[in-house]
Amino acid sequence: MAVPLVEMRGITKVFPGVVANEGVNLAVHAGEIHALLGENGAGKSTLMSVLTGLYRPDGGEIYLDGRRVNFRSPRDAIEAGIGMVHQHFRLVAPFTVTENVALGLKGGLKLNVNRLAGEIAALSKEYGLQVDPQARIWQLSVGEQQRVEIIKLLYRKTRVLILDEPTAVLTPQEARDLYRTLKRMAAQGCAVIFITHKLQEVMDAADTITILRGGKTVATVKKSETSEKELARMMVGREIVWQGDKPVAKKGEKILEIRDLRALNDKGLPALRGINLEVFAGEILGIAGVAGNGQRELAEVIAGLRPRQGGSITVSGQELGQCDPCRVIQAGVGYIPEDRLGTGLIPNLGAVDNLLLKEYRHPRWGRTIMNRRAARQWAGELVQHFKVKMAGLDAPVKMMSGGNLQRLLLAREISSRPRLLVAVYPARGLDVGATETVHRLLLEQRAAGTAILLISEDLEELFRLADRIAVMYEGQIMGLMPTEKASVEELGLMMAGAKRMEVGA
Repeated sequence: MAVPLVEMRGITKVFPGVVANEGVNLAVHAGEIHALLGENGAGKSTLMSVLTGLYRPDGGEIYLDGRRVNFRSPRDAIEAGIGMVHQHFRLVAPFTVTENVALGLKGGLKLNVNRLAGEIAALSKEYGLQVDPQARIWQLSVGEQQRVEIIKLLYRKTRVLILDEPTAVLTPQEARDLYRTLKRMAAQGCAVIFITHKLQEVMDAADTITILRGGKTVATVKKSETSEKELARMMVGREIVWQGDKPVAKKGEKILEIRDLRALNDKGLPALRGINLEVFAGEILGIAGVAGNGQRELAEVIAGLRPRQGGSITVSGQELGQCDPCRVIQAGVGYIPEDRLGTGLIPNLGAVDNLLLKEYRHPRWGRTIMNRRAARQWAGELVQHFKVKMAGLDAPVKMMSGGNLQRLLLAREISSRPRLLVAVYPARGLDVGATETVHRLLLEQRAAGTAILLISEDLEELFRLADRIAVMYEGQIMGLMPTEKASVEELGLMMAGAKRMEVGA
């Protein structure tokens, strides 16, 4: 068999109190697209940080073309032909595409910018990465910015391309374009490694898959020799029982009604431009769209965390009023924000205090002095019921994993028996096991008659959970349809603003 283009043997990386990688092996051949799978904390990002020179391993060896190498810095890795496109792009927004590619190149004042722009245009054409070399980064879509990151690496003669969650911010059409580019690069001799939690994405794009669990290599398999179910089992170490066809929604009374809702973003620019929506008891209404098109602002306005410029929001016929979180809670609205620790929970407090944040006024705790013993017992019962793993009820929640943080957040919101539950990217960044738990809890709430507004960038998640799907683009609803009548192609066009349909409730 041919010598791997890049091979990592027995890589070990230890941080204080944590073994992130323990004897990990990874071999990637030229012309191959290699997926790296694993739960949160499995060691995927650490392993790639070692390969790109950000970390130095405590043990193990790295080989390129069969020759051992030792990277002392990211520059060493780049000069050896290894580059990484991070999930959060490393671009300078006011600069042009050409200027961003030029950053870090040798040549100084002698650098010929016009020639560089021509070379970028040629690379763009060769790999199907259409982008204007003279355009400024802030003028480009997220998909175009990702192309710039790839072009930066191609220009530097990168032979090993690493991508971290490459489709997280792309429309389905942009994701398919990216797959075509990656396959073209592999066909020309590059080795492509991508980190992802989407099993369908692995089956669509990868040739070979390496699974990490607990910082160790579990297996390396060919795509043709495995399945999504088997990959999920290897990732978490147990069988994953995915929710099958969900029962038909028992649609009840109208719970949420939004009319002509308008609001500004953090920069004072229009974020919501006349939103109209209705959500009924016992149904999940999914909101699809690329991040940054008003989804966060919509959730925050409903939760009373952001003022509205116009329009109305009613829950069970009760107008929520202007930016009043306490009134929203009293109206029976539960809120699962996208930022678990920044908005949903208080990092330095323990589970008891975090669970009490919306319940401290309840008469059960006493009229004047809180009965901490009763509150602690109640919190312990919730933690046990929702299977939240933690060091202790008083340990700061910032020490918990993402999946357990989400379970704790869901425990607090669900225990209040909300009429309406607003869930924003509830499974983002979670491993397959934690995602399974979150989805099960949401479907249980749907069955109990709760109205759920589910905001997600993951179309697979929306197709699995939602009864109806609406698409947001630049602060407007581009279309709304029953899930069984929706298609990925049609939703993708609306997510990109290329199609609009008449919206009905």
